[in-house]
Amino acid sequence: MSRAADDAGHGSETAGQTTIGGMTTDTPALHLAGLTKHFGAVKAVDGIDLTVGRGEVVAFLGPNGAGKTSTIDMVLGLSTPTAGTVEVLGLRPYDAVGHGLVAAVMQSGGLLKDLTVAETVQLTASLFRSPRGTAEVLGRANLTDIADRRVGLCSGGEQQRLRFALALLPDPELLVLDEPTTGMDVESRRSFWAAIRQDTGRGRTVVFATHYLDEADAYADRIVLVRHGRIVAEGTPAQLKAMSSGRTVRATLPGADQSRLAGLPGVTSVEVRGDTVILQTRDSDAVLRRLLTETGAHDVEVTSRNLEDAFVALTSDTPDDAAALAAPTASTTGSLR
Repeated sequence: MSRAADDAGHGSETAGQTTIGGMTTDTPALHLAGLTKHFGAVKAVDGIDLTVGRGEVVAFLGPNGAGKTSTIDMVLGLSTPTAGTVEVLGLRPYDAVGHGLVAAVMQSGGLLKDLTVAETVQLTASLFRSPRGTAEVLGRANLTDIADRRVGLCSGGEQQRLRFALALLPDPELLVLDEPTTGMDVESRRSFWAAIRQDTGRGRTVVFATHYLDEADAYADRIVLVRHGRIVAEGTPAQLKAMSSGRTVRATLPGADQSRLAGLPGVTSVEVRGDTVILQTRDSDAVLRRLLTETGAHDVEVTSRNLEDAFVALTSDTPDDAAALAAPTASTTGSLR
């Protein structure tokens, strides 16, 4: 449990369960019910229902304007829902933040450029009743070597790691990350997620929004896809990739007839790049037979769909992208060239 459990007036023992302001150890980390947020005529969040269990790592994905940041703001108590409810560890967001049970790493803001990294951590730690030690959080965020560097001289990635260190100070039960690795290089991103995974191994819950689909694929236990303020799909990375079933067939085929290729069995889209053709299909075996027996196609490659394919198919407003989830098209005959 968080150190906040030791705060006077907030902790008690009932029937073998630790409670904090009414929260028990089996209370979900996050529960959203009918969550709605309107800005005038714009429905930024349009009836989201979501429960996140303790210790889960959940990625919140969607195109720009899907409602991710508006939802995160309501979870953190920075914005009030138009309708619906938000419970963070069984509490109202404001109360959960006040008890030190939830912390956030945002994309920007909140840093004083003239202080050193260590001074920033020490100053922020003074605001909490029982914070983690400065040396500990600097080490967790891989900042020990630059502790004496002024924040204004830190790179964007280093400043983002500093925000991560600050978020760790209250030892929160729930960590909310909004584009947490923006500005980080590859090595820093890997180090950051290694630290996150180590924390979740101790029971911490993480909810994060990101545009790096590879991060969601590699580190999330569950992915929630949002479009136009609504959840359109959720599941493990493998389950979401399975929703965009099929394969990509790539081959060298000079002078290819794109319309003829589009008529092959199960083909949902065709792209021609010079002498290279790229076909999305639900029946790669049939496509391969036609390509290899009726054309001069060579250098043929077949690959499975990835999370990006599922993301585009499930969140796109373009009919051609949505067609990737549709039933296979009927077979047609004729020459391919």
